[in-house]
Amino acid sequence: MKKKLIALVVAGALAAPVVAAAQGTHVTIFGRIQAEYATVDTDGNGAQTGVLDDAAQSRWGLQVAEDLGMGLRAMGRVEFGFNPGAGTDQTAREQWVGLGGNEWGEVKFGRVQSPFKDFAGGHTIDPFAYTSLHANGSGGLMTANLNGFGAGDNSFVNSAVRYDSPLVEGFSMSALLMPGDARKLDPVLGADGRNSGGEDGEWDFQVAGKYSAQIDALGFDIFGGYSRDNVSNRMKSLGNVIDDEEIWRGGALISFADLRVRGQYEYVNNANPLGGAASCTQAAAFGSAIGSITLDGRGQCNSAMNANGDGYLWMAGVDYTIGNTMLVAQGGMTHAYKLAGVAGSKDVQNITAGVIHSLSKRSSLFGGYQRVWVDDKNLVADADRNVYSVGMRHDF
Repeated sequence: MKKKLIALVVAGALAAPVVAAAQGTHVTIFGRIQAEYATVDTDGNGAQTGVLDDAAQSRWGLQVAEDLGMGLRAMGRVEFGFNPGAGTDQTAREQWVGLGGNEWGEVKFGRVQSPFKDFAGGHTIDPFAYTSLHANGSGGLMTANLNGFGAGDNSFVNSAVRYDSPLVEGFSMSALLMPGDARKLDPVLGADGRNSGGEDGEWDFQVAGKYSAQIDALGFDIFGGYSRDNVSNRMKSLGNVIDDEEIWRGGALISFADLRVRGQYEYVNNANPLGGAASCTQAAAFGSAIGSITLDGRGQCNSAMNANGDGYLWMAGVDYTIGNTMLVAQGGMTHAYKLAGVAGSKDVQNITAGVIHSLSKRSSLFGGYQRVWVDDKNLVADADRNVYSVGMRHDF
């Protein structure tokens, strides 16, 4: 009996520092699981159907917060994505550590999301974000840069600092800075100067702001932003004829009771072919993508700009909520200007109609149809497509 008591006392003494260290720190386990029965029927490839989560919605992670007193808090986030039904390995999503203050906002260091994705437009105005019916990413009508600066489903920026301001009189802003040598140590994307950053690179950045207000039953958000992916000295030394990529964005979301109307416009100048708006992420493409063509027939990369070219993208939509059911209709287009003697013009248009039904605060069903028309002068045959999807999502 004495030996048991001694063992319990020793175990308690050893455990005490661990408990003390945990006091004041809150760790939250969170995640989402989603699967879609989706068919992507692309001209020339036929219908490709799967029960998967190619839109990169499923994830799990840890959110850490500690109250430091005097209005300060320490924060951290580790998040990984997976694909139910595909048996693939986990992929890194957000991974950062940060500091927040009630008066001045939050600053994060590490792998973060682009403000163009989760702050000003992007996923914030698309009810079908993270599904095969999305308006974001190269599958839809928003840029999905390989460097993570875009609004794609898997847009994350490595080696970055991000600042989010507090809301002051309806105004707020977000800014992201990526050091020029961020990809220097990447043997694939850094050695030859490709992608944002790169060896002997320039500092790349993104800034966005918005104004939110509520007047009785009328609410609105007006947002805008600017993104710049500078060409590195390494890329110039290799003889790459590439200019600094710039993207301007503006848009608004207006709500009245259960009705919402939204729209977004982007102009792309000098689309960077080595990681910018002329490319798209694998997640946004729904598979392995090569330009406007994919290897498995499920990819959607038609909204990418011509390399080192200009173009614009816009989307608009409306949704109406009846009880626990939201009815959604949206559409838009992409236009890539031609480059004389290099590449032809490209036009992509789409319309989407669907429904989202909430079973509870954590579970929902969704489904719909998307039609895409492609007029690409760079292809022998245009890759028009029809997308049908029915899926389920659960948050935990």
